Amino acid sequence: MDKRYDFSQAWAEADRCLLCHDAPCSKGCPANTDPGKFIKKFKMQNIKGAIRTIKENNILGGACGILCPTARLCEKECASSHLDRPILIGRIQEFLVRYGRDIGFKVFESPASTLERVAVIGSGPAGLSCGAELAKKGYRVTIFEKMDEPGGVLRYGVPSYRFSKEYLEAELEDIINLGVKFECGHAIKKDGEAEDLLNKGFKAVFIATGLWDAASIFDEKPEGVYDSVDFLASPHTGRLDILKDQVKDKRVAVIGGGSVAMDCAGFAASLGAKDVYLVYRRSFCQMPAEKDEKVESLENNIHFLILNQPKAYLTNDKGVVSGIKLVRTELSQAKGAQRRSPIEIKDSQWVLDIDLVVEAIGNKAFDLSNNLYPGVDIDDKKLIKAELDNCQTSKPGIFAGGDIVRGPALVVNAVQDGKTAAEAIDSYLVRKRAKLTTKEG
Repeated sequence: MDKRYDFSQAWAEADRCLLCHDAPCSKGCPANTDPGKFIKKFKMQNIKGAIRTIKENNILGGACGILCPTARLCEKECASSHLDRPILIGRIQEFLVRYGRDIGFKVFESPASTLERVAVIGSGPAGLSCGAELAKKGYRVTIFEKMDEPGGVLRYGVPSYRFSKEYLEAELEDIINLGVKFECGHAIKKDGEAEDLLNKGFKAVFIATGLWDAASIFDEKPEGVYDSVDFLASPHTGRLDILKDQVKDKRVAVIGGGSVAMDCAGFAASLGAKDVYLVYRRSFCQMPAEKDEKVESLENNIHFLILNQPKAYLTNDKGVVSGIKLVRTELSQAKGAQRRSPIEIKDSQWVLDIDLVVEAIGNKAFDLSNNLYPGVDIDDKKLIKAELDNCQTSKPGIFAGGDIVRGPALVVNAVQDGKTAAEAIDSYLVRKRAKLTTKEG
């Protein structure tokens, strides 16, 4: 079912706005997209002003309108929820961005790129946001991307039925029109290469590589067991036809209970799987996925196998996965614990017959044994240490943000990190410029 609003639906929803003076919804947006302002403008028939507010505050405003868990962010703060129900801000936001494109409305003029060169590593939400904000200020920005096409998780980590390639291309066009350059298929991977960009004409570097190394359940992974990264990226990596043959009319198990697990389950169903099982060791309520994602999965006939802990994979005589050895669990509240934890039930082991497995239990940072940025401090999880209020690392001129700093987080958090980094990089380069002028004087 198409959940996108048309003009009359968006207008009717915006008309419910109470026009709060303090706009609590705006305070609930991590990227400061300011829904209170753009909804007020839309309601007052200033449609282009509403679109401008979104895009000026969030270059990926359309993507965030689709992908953000608005029910626990801006919509949770909506004052209308005390009277009836919260305004569906995300749907209005997505409509306005799409409508702006339909009528050919351009928010930005191409700025004059006269300032220093800045390198961005990674073209996910954080990198795109940072690049766009710097370009608007007049910096010459190059975004390095190891994959063949830009977009990061927006392209390779979200199934097309949730976020289409065409919508992503439209969002990218806004960034390209600002003068941002992309070097795709250019991985920054050699020893010290990230820092070495400072010696190659770039005056600052923003690291926004995200988390692309999938966590594994067991040490060994037999054939037929995918991680969520490879599974969701298959439409863009030339493996979709192979995957279709493996999934169609087969039994697929997805292990995990987060949003990515729901995406994997939905993607498997869209490829024609006979049965799709979501295996999760905790309760339905403890699943970290959003409520509407879980409901949608149920409506798509996904089977929820909650309170089940994987113990081992079983394989056939060809070494291909054929089943999962599971043990049932129950929740126990340890003294002082904040939530109940799953414990195995004795003698409850059983086997789920399966043809393909997708592990969706989270991502982690790549092993940095080649030391891409030797002067940058990292923690024991290989995440970069950087201050969230300025994205500055321990190495002057090197900034970082998004999941490579926060760990797994939301698209909207990455967008805000990109904005924060752009402001910090601008301040850093302004100071350097002033020092240089003082010396020359």
